[in-house]
Amino acid sequence: MIKEKIFVADVLGMKENEQNRKDSEMCNNLAYDIYAQNNIGVESPAKLIEMLYEGVLRFNAQAKKAIKDKNIEKRTYWINRSTSVVTELINTLDLSQGEIAQYLQGLYAYEITLLTSASINNDTTKLDEVSNVFKGLLEAWRETNGMAQ
Repeated sequence: MIKEKIFVADVLGMKENEQNRKDSEMCNNLAYDIYAQNNIGVESPAKLIEMLYEGVLRFNAQAKKAIKDKNIEKRTYWINRSTSVVTELINTLDLSQGEIAQYLQGLYAYEITLLTSASINNDTTKLDEVSNVFKGLLEAWRETNGMAQ
């Protein structure tokens, strides 16, 4: 009976590790993940950027909740998701477009620094700061692209 319980615990642990691996892979394909999670067709790159901004806001809210709940695993997971989105935003910048792209690159890099600090220090104020920046970016993006809600 004890051996059966240990075996079951080992199998459950393997499933949990497999799930963690899958979660990690999911972060690597973030743009597609957001598209798939929302189960909608993306008509344009502008819509995808909007969805990425919304993703940062959602993931930061989840991370903030995890910090308040003292759940280190979930805090790390959600902050990593948010960081992956911001990294994806950096990777999609066309720096040949001039000063605005360079400004955004610096801004996004700073937001990653804040997310890292929030994770290390369990600091919800850093998450709030990042969220406020992305709320502003989202609003400006929607206005610029005629997507005002």
